[in-house]
Amino acid sequence: MGRAKLTINSRNYGSWSLRGWLLCTISGLDFDVEILPSDDPSARAELLLLSSSFLVPRLVHDGNTVWDTMAIAEYLNEALPDSGLLPKDPVQRAWCRSICGEMHSGFYNLRAALPMNLQSRHRDFKIWGGAKSDIERIIAIWRDCLDASGGPYLFGAEPTAADAMYAPVCARFLTYDVALDDVCSAYRDTIMRMDAVVEWVEAALEEPDHLDELDAEF
Repeated sequence: MGRAKLTINSRNYGSWSLRGWLLCTISGLDFDVEILPSDDPSARAELLLLSSSFLVPRLVHDGNTVWDTMAIAEYLNEALPDSGLLPKDPVQRAWCRSICGEMHSGFYNLRAALPMNLQSRHRDFKIWGGAKSDIERIIAIWRDCLDASGGPYLFGAEPTAADAMYAPVCARFLTYDVALDDVCSAYRDTIMRMDAVVEWVEAALEEPDHLDELDAEF
């Protein structure tokens, strides 16, 4: 299998780029990273929620180009079937796909009200109704998965595509000081301690580019 290339945008703001990065990392794929500048139209479309069809993250491998996180997850699961991106058990695999799909297509209020910004911290942040409902649903998903699997990841001892999909939410919950119960706090911390997430956050904290639209004081 040849070396792949993953195109991403801002590490500080790019929640979908983080998902693509984690999918590739968890799968064990050998890949290089290309970073789009913040003024690139594809990057800004994702970061400012201006498009329902983002062109980043984008994976290029063996002549194939895949630019949607769910498609990247499925592609990597087929290319690397022993990677553990999706559970082996068919019932668990369907569950994993379902909650990945829910993140992929939903939670718009959360994304708009609590944009990803790893360089910021907002203590006692006021969370309004729509975002509250999204947070409650995410907490329910986490509790159901962790109760069934025993953790520390959503589907057991090793991370899957589901953890990659929900990792940016863990970062948002830290940025905006979202109160969590002990089980969900432990899960959030488990994700934030993953080597790949630590590497991403360290790079994000060094990132010089700022988007005024996403770096406002709340």
